[in-house]
Amino acid sequence: MDGPVAGSVMGTELHCDSDDSKVEVFVRTITVNHLKRNLQLEAAMKKMEDTATGSWTRANNPTSSTVKKSCHPSLKMFVAALSFAYFAKALSGSYMKSTITQLERRFDIPSYLIGIIDGSFEMGNLLVIAFVSYFGAKLHRPKIIAIGCILMSFGTFLIAMPHFIIGRYKIETSVRWSVNSTNNLSPCPASSESTRAGDRPSILPSRGCERDSSVSMWIYVFLGNVLRGIGETPVQPLGISYIDDYAQSENAALYIGCVQTISIIGPVFGYLLGSLCAKIYVDIGYVDMETVTFTPGDARWVGAWWLGYLITGTITLMSAVPFWFLPKSLPMPVDKHDTTCTPEQTRFIKDSPTMEHKFRPEEPANFHQMAKEFVPTLRSLLGNPVYITFLCVTIIQFNSLIGMVTYKPKYIEQHYGQSTSKANFVMGMINIPAVALGMFSGGVVMKKFKLGIMGAAKFAFGTSLLGYFLSLFFFAMGCENTKVAGITVSYTGVEGLSYQEQSYFSDCNLGCLCSRREWDPVCGENGITYVSPCLAGCTSSSGSGRNMVFDNCRCVALVDTQPGNMTATPGQCPRRDSCDKIFPYFLALSVLSSFIISLGGTPGFMLLVRCIKPELKSLALGIYMLATRTLAGIPAPIYFGAIIDTTCLKWGNKMCGGRGACRIYNTSAYRIVYLGLTLGLRTVSFLLCISGFALLKRHIKREEKIAQTNGSAELESLRKEENSFIHCEQFIPALDCNSDRESHL
Repeated sequence: MDGPVAGSVMGTELHCDSDDSKVEVFVRTITVNHLKRNLQLEAAMKKMEDTATGSWTRANNPTSSTVKKSCHPSLKMFVAALSFAYFAKALSGSYMKSTITQLERRFDIPSYLIGIIDGSFEMGNLLVIAFVSYFGAKLHRPKIIAIGCILMSFGTFLIAMPHFIIGRYKIETSVRWSVNSTNNLSPCPASSESTRAGDRPSILPSRGCERDSSVSMWIYVFLGNVLRGIGETPVQPLGISYIDDYAQSENAALYIGCVQTISIIGPVFGYLLGSLCAKIYVDIGYVDMETVTFTPGDARWVGAWWLGYLITGTITLMSAVPFWFLPKSLPMPVDKHDTTCTPEQTRFIKDSPTMEHKFRPEEPANFHQMAKEFVPTLRSLLGNPVYITFLCVTIIQFNSLIGMVTYKPKYIEQHYGQSTSKANFVMGMINIPAVALGMFSGGVVMKKFKLGIMGAAKFAFGTSLLGYFLSLFFFAMGCENTKVAGITVSYTGVEGLSYQEQSYFSDCNLGCLCSRREWDPVCGENGITYVSPCLAGCTSSSGSGRNMVFDNCRCVALVDTQPGNMTATPGQCPRRDSCDKIFPYFLALSVLSSFIISLGGTPGFMLLVRCIKPELKSLALGIYMLATRTLAGIPAPIYFGAIIDTTCLKWGNKMCGGRGACRIYNTSAYRIVYLGLTLGLRTVSFLLCISGFALLKRHIKREEKIAQTNGSAELESLRKEENSFIHCEQFIPALDCNSDRESHL
């Protein structure tokens, strides 16, 4: 390489006149620069041969040191810490969902108010999410996440606080807890008293109207959930963007899929914890369980809801610890270096301009500059039509998803007659694992088949559409209403009775002074549930506690043709056998549809990340969370709960007056409004997807055109540079001392 060049130099010097110093200096300058460039390239190539080939020759040397270190140890630690934080927040969030029925009964509030409490988590997100996503991305992201976890734990402890400052849980019942109890009033009081029928006070001894503090205690639950929402804000946008920034492109989807999968494990334990706590009585340790005269399957049962919040709050506090020991930034992966540089420059030329992208400098944050750039950055993000369309589709789908998940345990309880504990167990052990498997499988499919933006969009749409068609079969898996005398059936056993208040009374109970406001159900020998022993016409009782039996129930004899069967036992009658046979099929279809729909979860999320500019990633995720929580997370539980409330057949009453929690629903109407609203919202989202695909195709073509234009410009620049070197090499040996050629030069 050096011989021809050196010869050309010597020949030029021999033939050149000594007076032509300018030409000689010019020639020497070109020759020296050319030699230096060749020597640098030779040194670089030699160094490359002596070291591992790295990620640029991964196919030829898969065991190279660079490949082994492709994932930085701190990145692995961050993924593990973020997974634990996702697990903790999902644990507490799912436990909140599992206690909805318990809170509703404990504080005597309707479903729409429970929806407001559930939506308060999203309200907390709404307060700070945009600013945390934007400013947090420019600060120390792991420490911001740690602070958020601490706030979440404090909010969880605040939710449990009302249990320790509120009075004991009290219900009105005619069941005496001891044979020697002084509460031995007759189930059928004489009607000779002056009080009007239907307005008799409680059959319990009068304690006076003690103003129940539970009227305002739910405010603490509301505020605690708001604080949980504020603390959860930085976890997803900052955590996901941190992984996507420092993980290799082909591994980012897998890492995010793993994090999302572990976050799905959180609800498994959350619902299992809810199932366990629902079996434990709310005042465990303070009352003698022998005096509790109703079972966990009763509509008045309240479990130890507060215990789970203490456990989840402690776990969330522990999840904050690892983030304090993680760095602000990590080495950039090789595949995210400047593509205009060669592999040799990136790996071996230490003073390469691209080195500044390998380790981001720890520069102090300039809040004034960040605030100044916020509005233009937001305008640029909202000007992306693909992002806006994706956002609208996601908002509608999330309305359907959040409303469905929030009230699904309650749907299982009311429609299939299962206890709160069993409904939570089913959600945790059967439904949630299917979702976790689907999320993980979606990430694996995207990595294995290397799905691009359009491929991810088609895959997510296809799985969602298939799950939609499977969900239509839920309409056929219905159960009939529970037979309740005076509400769903007449006292003679005729079904299809419209709900009217005066239908509580019949000839069989007119001799008793009964209250229509009470809910103290008993199950007659004829399989019909009666609102209270008084309304069942029972005149005497025997036994105590859960073994108590009401005798001489005249209303029971109206339906039962066999003489002598005039007894009733505390609690509602069990569902029919036909409903028990349908329930396993409901679970199987629920698992299958959940798995198929969740397959598109990870590809759909990666579509969001890849359709925007890298510098807008954190803000886009923040706005995404802001919009979904504001327009889906907050309103969905409220209007789902309000619509479900319209199907209530019997409301409970608070001790000092006013409507309490619903005791029994019209299951047929519940099924129609619950499933109809869920699938109706998803139908609207599919219509928006059509325009979304058209915009996405246009976006991809525009990006490809820009990439081709930039590539052609860079290629042309390289060709010009190469031609200039070739011209110089050809020009040097041709120089002589001819005056014409010197003038030309």
